[in-house]
Amino acid sequence: MTDTTDQDIPTEPEAADSTVMLLGAGELSRELALAFQGLGADVIAVDRYADAPAHGVADRSIVAQMNDADALTALIEKEAPRYIVAEAGLIAADALIAVAERGDVEVFPTPRSTRLSLDREGLRRLAADELGLPTAPFWFAGSVEELTAVAQHAGFPLLVKPVSAVSGEGESVLLRDEDVEPAWQRAVVAGRIPHNRVMAETVVDVDFEVTLLTVRTTGPTGPTVHFCEPIGHRQVDGGALECWQPQPMPSAALDVAKSIAARIVNSLGGRGVFGVELLVRGDEVYFDSVWPRLHDRGLVTLRSQRLSAFELHARAILGLPVDTIMISPAAAEVSYAGAESTTRAGADPQAVLADALTVAESDVRLFNRPDDGETPRRVGVAIATAADPIVARDRARRVTAALRGLW
Repeated sequence: MTDTTDQDIPTEPEAADSTVMLLGAGELSRELALAFQGLGADVIAVDRYADAPAHGVADRSIVAQMNDADALTALIEKEAPRYIVAEAGLIAADALIAVAERGDVEVFPTPRSTRLSLDREGLRRLAADELGLPTAPFWFAGSVEELTAVAQHAGFPLLVKPVSAVSGEGESVLLRDEDVEPAWQRAVVAGRIPHNRVMAETVVDVDFEVTLLTVRTTGPTGPTVHFCEPIGHRQVDGGALECWQPQPMPSAALDVAKSIAARIVNSLGGRGVFGVELLVRGDEVYFDSVWPRLHDRGLVTLRSQRLSAFELHARAILGLPVDTIMISPAAAEVSYAGAESTTRAGADPQAVLADALTVAESDVRLFNRPDDGETPRRVGVAIATAADPIVARDRARRVTAALRGLW
């Protein structure tokens, strides 16, 4: 079967033909559904469980097994959407490829992008071998013995990652030979897709990691890419994700980052927002990964940009003009909890919320609907703006500290 690698024919939305089927109805899809509806589209939200977050706002909600190719194909045939937007990780890619090849439904991300986002080996070989993008030295191994041989060749420290898992899941840093087998076991059981290969990567001494949200659009003159201001991020003790925009970067490094992002995004094709993950050391920039769909790091744009990442994604997919204007530095802190987590007994949500919002220029999102899309699940996000990102980060941390009274 041949992958559909690009869809560069510009499409103007029509009022009678702007039905969007979201495959995946979690919290991020909820924001995306609202963005599509604000542009006049009808939204069908699909997920494998009932009462998913986006089900609460969509025009129609459907429960279906999205990894079952036959069931997904039948659903698409029945609903006949104009656009399909895959927002979940585990979807029957073959079904999407077949639909995209017919030409009557546009699929985003492109099936090739969807497949590569679940295949770290294929994505890294595309970036390094085909496109010549700078990366950290890497190897792939299919057994403990092969990983041991890689470690002996490459030396320590060595970062081991699953070939298919979300960023950070199942990763280990090897410091000695005794770490190899535990790292192998941790990597091969990570994620939702069985696999028996891992990626080993030299640990590069970098100044920071950055996400460059890159918006790909198409028009009469062909594809165009637009860049948001870079987003810095780090995992906080306790599992929270802190992100801020802009992440200060040397101008030379930012130029290289934009070049890398444009090349990988244009290779993947399609329209929408791509999260390009980069490692920065001085003026040097290394490609790490790319996500052809929305990510938690984009939540900071709800307050930092004129158009959030969700609005940009919807506009690009519908073939509408976009801009990536940042209106204020901002920071966000996303809090997570286990699936069994509930609101703390005795907590007064209104009082906690009032306390949190006393922080200047702050905002929150509380995720109270069940979300089985990720483990651990999101329970809320604190967002704050300020004249510079350092102050914004401090404000977001204070909001999060107050919200912990709920969890």
